[in-house]
Amino acid sequence: LLVIMSEEEDSTGMASSLHKKRSLVSTFSSTPTKNDNNNNIGDHVNVANDSSSISHSVLKVEAVHDISSKSPKLEAISKKSKHQQGHDYEKGQSQAQVHVAPSNSPSDSTCIRKNNNDINNEKLQSSNTNINKSDKNSKENDNNKTSRDYYFDSYSHYGIHEEMLKDEVRTKTYQNAILQNKHLFKDKIVLDVGCGTGILAMFCAQAGAKHVYGIDSSNIINQAQIIIEKNGFKENITLIKGKVEEVELPLPTYYNIDQDQDPQTSSAIGDKDNQSNDQNSLKFVDIIVSEWMGYFLLYESMLDTVLFARDKWLVPNNGIIFPDKAVMYLCGVEDAQVKRERITFWENIYGFDFTTLRDIAIQEPVVDTVESSAVVTNSVPIKSLDLLTCTKDDLIFKSDFALTAERNDYIHGLVAFFECAFTQVHKPIGFSTSPFARYTHWKQTIFYFVDTITVCKGEVIEGTISCKPNENNNRDLDIGFNLTLYGEYTKFAGKNIDFYLR
Repeated sequence: LLVIMSEEEDSTGMASSLHKKRSLVSTFSSTPTKNDNNNNIGDHVNVANDSSSISHSVLKVEAVHDISSKSPKLEAISKKSKHQQGHDYEKGQSQAQVHVAPSNSPSDSTCIRKNNNDINNEKLQSSNTNINKSDKNSKENDNNKTSRDYYFDSYSHYGIHEEMLKDEVRTKTYQNAILQNKHLFKDKIVLDVGCGTGILAMFCAQAGAKHVYGIDSSNIINQAQIIIEKNGFKENITLIKGKVEEVELPLPTYYNIDQDQDPQTSSAIGDKDNQSNDQNSLKFVDIIVSEWMGYFLLYESMLDTVLFARDKWLVPNNGIIFPDKAVMYLCGVEDAQVKRERITFWENIYGFDFTTLRDIAIQEPVVDTVESSAVVTNSVPIKSLDLLTCTKDDLIFKSDFALTAERNDYIHGLVAFFECAFTQVHKPIGFSTSPFARYTHWKQTIFYFVDTITVCKGEVIEGTISCKPNENNNRDLDIGFNLTLYGEYTKFAGKNIDFYLR
């Protein structure tokens, strides 16, 4: 086991006495395993001055976030106060204009809604004549949109990006993974899939990348263009508005087709072999960076797009993906109060029976924070992904698990969370979204049961979880459980429960 302690300073402004630097310690496993009774997520976190043994986990990474030491369960600091997180944004060194390249697909307008309130529209058009012009027909094409297309619209508003940027665990981990590994980025070609406001693209440029491509299909890319321009990355960042599956990577203006490739600096740029057949676009990139994770890790299905980009552009053999590993976990929780507020609430509305809505509500997982003290069982991995090798078919899965009660209590539902890691770097680094870790905007995903389960310490809930994209909208997920428990007070076998993450 590799133990690496974080060197990052606490940036939340909270008293340092409440914090101890801890690190996520684990070993990657390609298949889910059943953990023993002592293997909860608290065991995945190593305390700097703790000599206790570390049990099996899944990822081998350094965690950049601080975790409270107020209890043996490592309760998260300020999980309920996400807006108190500090800001740490990096700027470029000089002022310049940014290149914004158009998509080669004439159909991009079908997935972009025209933002008529964009106060910077005239400035964008005057400063960059290469911006994708297909937006002008978007109003006509709105009637042809599907629910998949409105996914991109949701990312056009600055609010969702504000929440992600304020998620310091998320943003700081990416920043450290990139800037602490400048040797990997120096003179390399990088692709940012779903670039949003351009923060990751700028980290890559700051780390010394020779050229960075950012692709996004939402209108936020208009603001990203201005942000990148103001921070001085004209020469090495190109933004492309469109769907990853429908665009090409235009050759940089400085590209020299007669230049010989230097294998010491880049495997993806510098020779004629990196030109596509039409001689106008790039064939390979050295590194793919993407913040693709959704609720329950796989919600919104952006990983499909990252895998498409990997198969199309990532240089063979020595390509790098940030992050490259992800693991999903499951545990059982006592959460009567929230269940009462979210589910039981519908049973009596001012004296009226609204149970028909309760029956709908309980089928939809709840995305919210879970107190670490509410966790009743150990936490077990249910799905491991290696982005360098996994396929789209791997995102449809069925996994067996066994959850062991760690105390006498009640279980109102199951909770899913995930960990992500950057393991192709000098010092592996990553983050966790568990109830025992610091708050992230992904929170946790809760699957409430209709009936409360009574468990005694040591009793085991055996089950199978299945997950697949919804047939009508592949960005939604259909999730099912089959559970069995032979306990002292609760007994059932082969109990099927279906959920729909929409």
